[in-house]
Amino acid sequence: MRAIAMGLACLTISASDAFSAEAEEDAPAKPAAPNIYLDLRTTYATIPAGTLGLGFGNTSLSAALEALAVRRGATLSNGLPAAKSIAVDLPLTVDVSDRVSLYGGVSGSATDIGGGWSTFDITSWNIGVQADLYQQNGGTIPTITLQSTLTQSVPNDQGMTNSFNNILEFDYALDEDETRGWLAGMQYTYTTIASPFASIRPNTILYAGGYYQWPSNWKFTGRLGMQSFGGAQLGGRTLVESFTQPILRLDLDRMDDNDNRLFGITAQIAWMPKPSYQVTLRTPLYAVRN
Repeated sequence: MRAIAMGLACLTISASDAFSAEAEEDAPAKPAAPNIYLDLRTTYATIPAGTLGLGFGNTSLSAALEALAVRRGATLSNGLPAAKSIAVDLPLTVDVSDRVSLYGGVSGSATDIGGGWSTFDITSWNIGVQADLYQQNGGTIPTITLQSTLTQSVPNDQGMTNSFNNILEFDYALDEDETRGWLAGMQYTYTTIASPFASIRPNTILYAGGYYQWPSNWKFTGRLGMQSFGGAQLGGRTLVESFTQPILRLDLDRMDDNDNRLFGITAQIAWMPKPSYQVTLRTPLYAVRN
């Protein structure tokens, strides 16, 4: 009997140890702190005469030029001149999870419309969210991502603009590690102006593309699409003509092993209908990086 009791005791201890180890394995891991960083973006753009700073995702640049166009449009009898612009975006970004990011910050810009560069000033602020509505995770349905941004030009006076920019993108990964795949999406930008005499019609981009990430964590992404802009009016006359023209964007990013961006460069060509060139450097400054 003593031997049986000792055997049962040993079995109980072994089972207890096994269940304890299993419980430790099944216990949820402590959540990591979210990524927190300034997603510093510096953009240089050339803009042909008679149009605005339109294109992929550049609502801060567009808001600044829209407000400038409305303020100066009444004095420009020959329409909007060709322009060059430098813009710096400083959104504080928090990756709440691997599915949701929140951001908000200010943007500054300087513009040259033929008479020399203006002073560099804060020209807009923005807030936004990016969320994966669905993740592929090896399945057949692509990852669906929605990004929404509200941008308001400053100062808050006559001619101020509000831009609502929404991007819906479908990402179909071709491998389990999601290092290569196809993209398709739409960007829709709606702008309001604090002036009863001016209006800007929506801008829409439909695009397709793909990406490839090398084992060295360099990632290339290309998007080709059609941009359709409804034009802008001021005081009953056309300030910017409507158009539907091609647009091309190329991205080269340096990622880390957890797919955090360390550095990025973007080149964009948008025909409006004359070509507009834009180059953006992304140099995120991390406070917390997982």
